[in-house]
Amino acid sequence: MELIQQLVNGISLGSIYALIALGYTMVYGIVKLINFAHGDVFMVGAFIGFYSITILHLGFFPSLLISMVVCALFGVIIERIAYKPLRNATRIAALITAIGVSLFIEYGTIYLRGAQPEAYPSNLVPLKDLDVFGVKISGQSILILGTSIVLMILLQFIVHKTKIGKAMRAVSHDMDAARLMGINVNNTISATFAIGSALAGAAGVIFGMYYTKIEPLMGIIPGLKAFVAAVLGGIGIIPGAMTGGLLLGVIEALVSAAGYSLWRDGVAFVVLILILIFRPAGLFGKNIREKV
Repeated sequence: MELIQQLVNGISLGSIYALIALGYTMVYGIVKLINFAHGDVFMVGAFIGFYSITILHLGFFPSLLISMVVCALFGVIIERIAYKPLRNATRIAALITAIGVSLFIEYGTIYLRGAQPEAYPSNLVPLKDLDVFGVKISGQSILILGTSIVLMILLQFIVHKTKIGKAMRAVSHDMDAARLMGINVNNTISATFAIGSALAGAAGVIFGMYYTKIEPLMGIIPGLKAFVAAVLGGIGIIPGAMTGGLLLGVIEALVSAAGYSLWRDGVAFVVLILILIFRPAGLFGKNIREKV
């Protein structure tokens, strides 16, 4: 019974990693850039949600939507200012810029509001725990998982059924050919950053509700773990990011259940090393032709 409880916890945590990992994988699929500032967009989303709840006195879902909208705009601003001028630069230049943007957001936040942590209100959404065959499942875990699944389904719909989604897939496949076909590549890349950042903002609010405590450097470890999840599933492949995030959450929960909770952060990076040694293309590999 304890094992099932841990699996539920792992899937809830994994769904948060999956939401962040989707931003990494979408951006990489289109511009071949590892956006290391993505974890800090997640942090900004958590604070936007917190201030929406405590200052504007909004509920969980309105705060979630506000955080997604603000983070989407923030993602577009980052792309236009920091990454667009480096579109044809070397990979290492873009990577160093991404790390610089990450540090700028972290310490800019500390400068503006201080380094002190904040705590999300408890019982944000009054939910009853469920008892399934003797296993107690928290209503919070179900809400987190349900919200994450809805957002992932929405993303799949956008990517496969909308005009911007088709443009994203075309740019991912061949940017020059897409430009020749009349697709506005710059707007498509900005839309990709907007969608990925909106998902990170949602993950920030969900994370705040799940763990309560938020602070300006909170994006570092979840951001790195989400990157591991994206690599685990196959970076550039959307179903891979979802699967990788869920798998990583379950692995962490099982490690904690086995009594090695101090190792739960380290195990993500052991997974990264193993996947890079034995299957560098990720679980979904290169067999899936359709990226982003």
